[in-house]
Order: sequence, then structure tokens, then C-alpha cells
Amino acid sequence: MSAFTEQAETKNDFKHKMGIAQKEINETIYWLELLKETDYLTLEQFESINTDAIEIIKLITTILKSAKANSING
Repeated sequence: MSAFTEQAETKNDFKHKMGIAQKEINETIYWLELLKETDYLTLEQFESINTDAIEIIKLITTILKSAKANSING
């Protein structure tokens, strides 16, 4: 993620890019669920990938909350 964040020119730019990343992982989870429902992925495959996706969204959400708190507090 550091290459991604190094591209951010300002704090607002960073938050915007993290917001985009959050939308992308949400869309990824949607497509994973669709692939599972259409039996393109087995339940085991889905659970493995979805677990990783959930962890990614948790990380991005934490980063966004921290970035927003830091911009409010200083």
C-alpha cells in the first residue's frame, strides 16, 4: 500500500484515494458473492478469498477513520 499512499499529494488526496480503495473492495466482495452463488467458486475458495477481502476492508476502514480523526484533531 505504500506505493499507493506515496502517490497522494495531500491529506485530502490520501483520504480520497483510500475512499476509492474502500469502494473497490466493497465491489470485489459483491463479485465474490456473485461468483459463489453461481457456483463459479466453491465454498472453500469463496471463504478463503472473502476472508482476505474482509481483512482488507477492515484495514482500509481503520486507515480512513484515523486519517479523518487526524485531520479533525490537527
